[in-house]
Amino acid sequence: MLAEATGSKYDTDLQKVFEIRAKISDIHSFFHRLFPIAVVEDDSFLVFDLDSSGERYTLAKKAPSPLPIPTGIRAAFPLECYGNRAACVVSGDVFESLEGYVTIFHEFMHCHQWATCEQGLKEKLTVAQEALSRQDYSWEINYPFPYTNRRFTKTYSLFLQALAEKDSGAIAKSRRRLQRILPQPDYEYLVWQEWKEGFARFIENRIRRRLALPENHYGQETPFHRITFYEGGAGYIEYLTGQHPELATNPEALFYKMFSRTPENPVSGDSAADFR
Repeated sequence: MLAEATGSKYDTDLQKVFEIRAKISDIHSFFHRLFPIAVVEDDSFLVFDLDSSGERYTLAKKAPSPLPIPTGIRAAFPLECYGNRAACVVSGDVFESLEGYVTIFHEFMHCHQWATCEQGLKEKLTVAQEALSRQDYSWEINYPFPYTNRRFTKTYSLFLQALAEKDSGAIAKSRRRLQRILPQPDYEYLVWQEWKEGFARFIENRIRRRLALPENHYGQETPFHRITFYEGGAGYIEYLTGQHPELATNPEALFYKMFSRTPENPVSGDSAADFR
């Protein structure tokens, strides 16, 4: 009765997720795993999950949202009301365009990060542990990064230029300089955002190319801000996975590679010891 009463109006919209996946499934193996989709409606979560066939979303739970959720939300986070399972959290208007479905798969990449290695990596991040000690659960959005610092702006501009030109030497030089000029928490935050959001955008733009949609490169312009790291991270991941294709399916190794001072070294030379 629950599904019939409140979920049926999204049946067709949710089924299109499988249609889109069929068109893009060869882009990345992570698309073989789908995650719950929570539609925010009237200050409630309508949590849709896969049925036993794995080929259909059905309404699994309806629960009040603990906080007001803004209209137009596009996010991924664990739902306390659903056993802390990671879900793609959206408002119903996401289903109104093809780009909305691209966003769903973008958020699925974050769900995959959460389900595999995100928590273990955060335990090694000073910036994350300090935020946790302050009960600052919004640090990923609100961290006071020195975006306007002149040395940082110059170095990151050169890094973005090196990525565009595929200049391996300049890329490595820029990464070494970033690690030198940034305090440890700032450098950790930079790499965290490049890895977490950069990977999702890297996959998003591959989907966009497949579906003949414009690519998303918002953030590359100055003045720099948090979204700049999405763009820099996506470009860096494209470069690194071009050099080492195995990194595309190993998010933990990818993080350590991005954190490494010497990105030109073989993958086998990187480990958590480099991070510490």
